Amino acid sequence: MNVAEPRPALDNSLREQGALPLAGARPSPQMALVVPALREAGNLPALLERIRSSLDLVGINYEVIIVDDDSRDGTDAIVSEIARQDSRVRLLTRTGVRGLAGAVIHGWQGTGSEILGVMDADLQHPPELLPELWRELQSGADIVVASRYASPGSRFNLNRFRHLISQLAIWMTLPLQKPGIRVKDPMSGFFLVRRECIREITLQPQGFKILLEILVRGNVHSATEVPFVFGHRYAGRSKASLRVGLDYVALLGRLWKMRRR
Repeated sequence: MNVAEPRPALDNSLREQGALPLAGARPSPQMALVVPALREAGNLPALLERIRSSLDLVGINYEVIIVDDDSRDGTDAIVSEIARQDSRVRLLTRTGVRGLAGAVIHGWQGTGSEILGVMDADLQHPPELLPELWRELQSGADIVVASRYASPGSRFNLNRFRHLISQLAIWMTLPLQKPGIRVKDPMSGFFLVRRECIREITLQPQGFKILLEILVRGNVHSATEVPFVFGHRYAGRSKASLRVGLDYVALLGRLWKMRRR
């Protein structure tokens, strides 16, 4: 999947599917926040209410796009009902494919917004941080990362082994990150980025660490981190698995190869 622009063929296809507005429809929102969802129905009502309460304080035109990987757990009914009450909420459903990075790319392709965001559906990412992320982006940063490792962030719900693995995974990214814009939490799944930073690259739909690829390959000149406390999952089960780890190693390999070209 390609998030590069111009992309008239892609835009036309998405409009036919109802993913993009037709000419004459309401203008594109200032910000589009994508929430990938795989069996997260138990979290979505609380999440969407907290997102609404937080972003309404900012006073911007935004939309929230739930990208459901065909969960079949009631997600479609829940989001559709909320969307009937709030037109800023939309549902996109993917069938036959799964993966967080692919879901994020699909959501970003389905909006004309110039400010793109992503956060998890499990409420471990606090929606109340969104106004601060927005303000930092408006101050001039290309990308703003909600960071577990920028002081005084916290990972209080990680056991010692998982914390060690997380630190090792971050250490492995240091040679790949660009000098001068290295961030402490390149594995974060909660961030805002300007679309112009990814216009010219084809993002990899496999895996879970899309931020790292944007930092390595994107047209990013400035990055800011905002600390946050990593919370407990509200409902449902974690998607962490051996496959996630293998996908991460594969992504590192692809990024190294791309850097050598």
